[in-house]
Amino acid sequence: MSTRAQQYDATVVAREQVTPHLVRLTLDAPGFVSTGIADEWIGLVVPGQFQSRYYTVRSVEGPRLVLDVVVHSTGLVTEWASGRSGDPVGQQVVLTEAKGSYLPPDDAGWLLLVGDLTALPAMTRIARENDAAAARPVRPVRIVAEVPDDSRIEGYFPSSADVTWLAPGPDGASRLAEVVEDIAWPEGPGYFWMAGESAQMRAIRKHLMRVRKLPSTHYDVMGYWRSVAQRQPRAVDPGPIWRAGKAAGKSDEEIWADYDAAQAGGEQ
Repeated sequence: MSTRAQQYDATVVAREQVTPHLVRLTLDAPGFVSTGIADEWIGLVVPGQFQSRYYTVRSVEGPRLVLDVVVHSTGLVTEWASGRSGDPVGQQVVLTEAKGSYLPPDDAGWLLLVGDLTALPAMTRIARENDAAAARPVRPVRIVAEVPDDSRIEGYFPSSADVTWLAPGPDGASRLAEVVEDIAWPEGPGYFWMAGESAQMRAIRKHLMRVRKLPSTHYDVMGYWRSVAQRQPRAVDPGPIWRAGKAAGKSDEEIWADYDAAQAGGEQ
């Protein structure tokens, strides 16, 4: 028997363009239950999108969540979060239940966090919650962040963290695997957390297992996104169909029918 994941209706109450590549959304989600895990993520379903996209919860206080969303040149969430299809403030979205994986062992004497732009929200929350821990000595935190020059945000991380900003490669590709292979590791047992492009993360896992020989309990490496040489366009873009249907006063069921018909006919 399968159990449907918990979902929450939420309202966008604020939007801020933090950098050209990062939009901060504040959501009000009555009844939302946080995992309490510092790198927790939720699925986000926005108007005009029929599938979840996953985002780290930068901060949460009761029903109020803050997400820092990376925006690109194209994409349904990008179009929506960037305000190109209208101001998202006041709009309704759906969230799936939160999940997380950050779990440093008790003997970890330090934290080393490495990631690209998509990992910034998790790294700052990990660092902030580490500072706030009262049950044990606060672990020193080192952060290596690979982001475009125009997305380096002063004060984004706690002042207690040792932060190194790096630029991506000349073509904009991530080079975090190369960076981690040459990194100076702290002495003694610690916890290594990393997130970014999937191919880079696979290379790092091999390095940690075969070269560093770290116990699996002392690291967490996650692929947040996958780089492809060229995006494959959808046969039918649901965005225009959704907006046209809403403008015409159609129900969600009627919009779904229009979308299915467009897919079957090969036209929007």
